[in-house]
Amino acid sequence: MTTTPVGIHDLSFATTHYALDHAVLAERLGVDRDKFYLGIGQERMSVAAADEDIVTIAAAAAQPILQRHGTDNIRTVLLATETGVDQSKAAALYLHSLIGLPNAARVVELKQACYGGTAGLAFAAGLIARDPSQRVLVIAADIAKYELDTPGEPTQGAAAVAMLVTADPAILALDPISGLYSADIMDFWRPNYRSEAIVDGKTSVNAYQKAAQEAWSDYRRQGGRELGEFAAFCYHQPFTKMAYKAHRHLLESQGHTAEAADLEAAIGATTTYNRTVGNSYTASLYLGLASLLDHADDLTGKALAMISYGSGSVAEFFSGTVRPGYRAHLRTEANQAAISSREMLDYDHYRALHEAVLPTDGAYHAMPEETRRPFRLGAMSGHKRIYEAR
Repeated sequence: MTTTPVGIHDLSFATTHYALDHAVLAERLGVDRDKFYLGIGQERMSVAAADEDIVTIAAAAAQPILQRHGTDNIRTVLLATETGVDQSKAAALYLHSLIGLPNAARVVELKQACYGGTAGLAFAAGLIARDPSQRVLVIAADIAKYELDTPGEPTQGAAAVAMLVTADPAILALDPISGLYSADIMDFWRPNYRSEAIVDGKTSVNAYQKAAQEAWSDYRRQGGRELGEFAAFCYHQPFTKMAYKAHRHLLESQGHTAEAADLEAAIGATTTYNRTVGNSYTASLYLGLASLLDHADDLTGKALAMISYGSGSVAEFFSGTVRPGYRAHLRTEANQAAISSREMLDYDHYRALHEAVLPTDGAYHAMPEETRRPFRLGAMSGHKRIYEAR
């Protein structure tokens, strides 16, 4: 019996209007910039303008997919985020008026730290396996924010990745086997009363490495591929050096040596975008995939490993095969333009944006016009967010 492959048919990336160079942050903190450039592998980080949030960047990521493919048979829209804008209403519902999502669709928001996008992808694959005529739009969008002058501050960032998941996909066919691991651990969390996350850095690094190893072991128990079969490994990247740490740990846990050249060959091309965008939580893994597809040599027919981790914690090790002709469907120029067109911030402007809070009195408040991206948060009125297409 032949099963129709299911996977990623299209992939589009968006980020914010602003960026902060880590050299500016290093100067402010009185440290050498290489503490960030080399120590954690981060050079810049995207920063949201006053009139940007996850809805505006999600819309910017998803719009090109709908423009290319239309909305026919998109019966489900799944938006994964841990920086949602409402405790009840799914953020993706705001996209209807912005990008023209179909009304005959289920629209849901998913949350589990940085793992949520992978849950969305898995749910989408299951829906399409049930009915291959359907298409599912999965969007992972987040703005990573930590308190000023803390170790987490250099690992902030923001991005959205939208994926159209279909039968007979053009870019990546997902393998049916996944390895899973979950454990209740307080390595990273954000209570409802806080706008910034709380992170125990050392605990989180150790939890990530353990979870990746355990998910790999479960993947193998389910009959998954061997390590040597993969052309590249895409990891969740809270900072790009974490991908190297995690891959070294995985290799050594399986009795392999982890030479620097081997790590670079397996990981390097996945880190290009994350190095300058910063941590984008649910979008991070898929930004790594976009970076790999845009920068690696021909991957046609090659197997890729995907390692997803969300603090708290849930991990999944899954894989896919790159489809023939995939390069014709990539958005390399648009992806690179999204990064290169950002406006660079000075420290004072960055700090003002970081410390700004939205009004809570229910009155009408117009938002400052800053972003030149396709969508913006125009105003707050009656405790409602009012969005605009630019």
